[in-house]
Amino acid sequence: MMKRRSFATGALASAGLLAGTGAARAQAWPTRPIRVVVPFPAGSATDSIARLVSREMSETLGQPMVVENRPGAGGAVAAVHVARSAPDGYTLLVGTNTQFAANVSLFRELPYNPVTDFAPVARFTTQPTVIIVRTDFPATTLAEFVALARSRPVPLTAGWGTASTQVVVSALRRAAGIQLTDVPYTGSPQSVVDVIAGTIDMAVTDLGNGLTQARGGRVRALAVTSLQRSPLAPDWPVVAETYPGFDVIGWHGMVAPPRTPAEVVTKLHEASLRALREPRVLEALGALGISPAPMGPEELARFIRADIGAWAELIRAAGITPQ
Repeated sequence: MMKRRSFATGALASAGLLAGTGAARAQAWPTRPIRVVVPFPAGSATDSIARLVSREMSETLGQPMVVENRPGAGGAVAAVHVARSAPDGYTLLVGTNTQFAANVSLFRELPYNPVTDFAPVARFTTQPTVIIVRTDFPATTLAEFVALARSRPVPLTAGWGTASTQVVVSALRRAAGIQLTDVPYTGSPQSVVDVIAGTIDMAVTDLGNGLTQARGGRVRALAVTSLQRSPLAPDWPVVAETYPGFDVIGWHGMVAPPRTPAEVVTKLHEASLRALREPRVLEALGALGISPAPMGPEELARFIRADIGAWAELIRAAGITPQ
């Protein structure tokens, strides 16, 4: 009995030491650079947000946050990589509704689970998308675009690079009763380049990218996909003015691998909140047509579960078949 008691006491002491060591490590974190994985190419809205917010977070955390772009498979490549990374707070994912919600309905076999394979850290922002064409395109409004699509014997081509932009193309196709040939990309920037070059007829991109290119005289905006007009582009109509109820908005947020210590998640969330309050960050986001919309870990976890259902309905209504 004495031996058993001694063994139990020793085991409890060892467990206490291990727990104490884990807590001490969490308190000391971070002690080296943090890698921030982005599932889209450089120049995308997600990439811009990740770099902007991470730069401010690094000031709070006292360590560099290095952005790494890993595009592919609707962001699944990056998502799987982070989900399988060590839960030590040194590998994070800044993604969108594509990775955390829409992919569940877009893939027949998704190689990760958005609910169980990540530790939610924070939602950062929300952002609508915009339908664009080249400046010399023979349609200056959405109604003219639809009329042109109906008159053409060969379908117009439509580029997209995220779940949000894919849903916009499919939803517009269904709402307007037109034929469009999908041209998928690993991110929005290349689709915009191809619109400007005349390689494709139309693309759907984030509002910030659309604003930049339109102000530079390289593209024409036909309509924004939010219910209300953007204060950054009040002259741009929304799709809902032609097709009532049309509303597709994306969001961006940060997650960590599962089982990341709660203390680390808390530090990351607090650093993100501080970043999103910085005037220079707010100014930069506004210039990109992006609105801060912070959420904490628990709220984001609930939001992701609900958003999976919301995107399932959007994808079903848009007539998209899972791949």
